[in-house]
Amino acid sequence: MGELLRFHTRDVAPQERARYWNEIADRVFTGTFVNVPGEDFAGKMLAWRVGELDMIRTDSTHSGVGRTPLPQNEERLILHLQCRGTSLHSQKQAECALEPGDFVLASPHSPYTIKLTGHEMLVVEFPRAPLAERFPGVDDALLQRMCGATPGGRVFHDFLLSLWQQGERTAEDPEWEVGVNAVFYDLAAMAMRGSQRPASTNGDAEMRRRVIATVAANLGDPALRTASIADACNVSVRTVQNVFAAMGTTPTAYILEHRLSRAADRLVARPDASITEIAFELGFNDSAYFTRCFRQQFGAAPRDWRLGKSVST
Repeated sequence: MGELLRFHTRDVAPQERARYWNEIADRVFTGTFVNVPGEDFAGKMLAWRVGELDMIRTDSTHSGVGRTPLPQNEERLILHLQCRGTSLHSQKQAECALEPGDFVLASPHSPYTIKLTGHEMLVVEFPRAPLAERFPGVDDALLQRMCGATPGGRVFHDFLLSLWQQGERTAEDPEWEVGVNAVFYDLAAMAMRGSQRPASTNGDAEMRRRVIATVAANLGDPALRTASIADACNVSVRTVQNVFAAMGTTPTAYILEHRLSRAADRLVARPDASITEIAFELGFNDSAYFTRCFRQQFGAAPRDWRLGKSVST
């Protein structure tokens, strides 16, 4: 089992962060480069190798990622699983947008790009052959959005998160890595078989767009809830509930998740703003409640997050 590596921009001068983060990105996944929008960029990353699995757990403010092709010495695949925020993946002529819980497979042997909002993401690069044995249609599934809201998708997500709890351990049963790799391939194949979203109608997609846009525009309103979304979209409460059910969530959970996600970005981007000020800007009426929710979501208090103590193993 490889050593768990930690990287952070906290102690890097703002003008040096783009160079530093690009060096780290290329180190963990050869050929990767990051377009950092400005000196306000902040990022944290854990990198770890377990058997055949090269893994990172990263969160940062918004950025763009690209990669030059790997040589074909061994055919490999790369998996991106969205934990927080959103991303848009492009490779060849295909595009795929991810929301929290979703994942996508791509080939590191062709150039690809990713546009990222403020996010947390799990990334795993691995040999293609073991997954192809379990999921023969893997090549047809590249850059297809896989839904994380299905039972298989949730189990796969939870498994990947649980691996990081082992990162501090320096010694393991020699069979542990072999077993972890086998479970990874089994769960990935199961999640892929059950997680491809059925195609929605144009009407469903338009309604979803309207509902999501309404939430995004009103996150700072403490009165934002299912009924107000329905009124703004001129639809029934049940219609709004169905939109979120199709996304594997509820209106209340979605609103809270996105308020916290935006708060996480603002805590880093606006160091002079008080935590209470940021909480109230995003529709929280109680700073203590905001802190409890933030800790539950990210595993750190808002103050610790701002100081760069957000990623834990």
